[in-house]
Amino acid sequence: MRVTVDRSLCCSSGLCVLAAPEVFDQADDDGRVVLLPGAPPESAWSAVEEAVACCPAGAIEVED
Repeated sequence: MRVTVDRSLCCSSGLCVLAAPEVFDQADDDGRVVLLPGAPPESAWSAVEEAVACCPAGAIEVED
């Protein structure tokens, strides 16, 4: 699973962090999504899918 984020689309809702805190964070300066380093562990895949589904800006994408 490869996760990408488009920070220019992010609206800083934080729903991704709530869904998958082991994969996403928010920048201190503007609240936009930050993708944490490393590939998400398999145990986090469903949470990542939830983050994609609940992102109001469509800023997160997943590729298999």
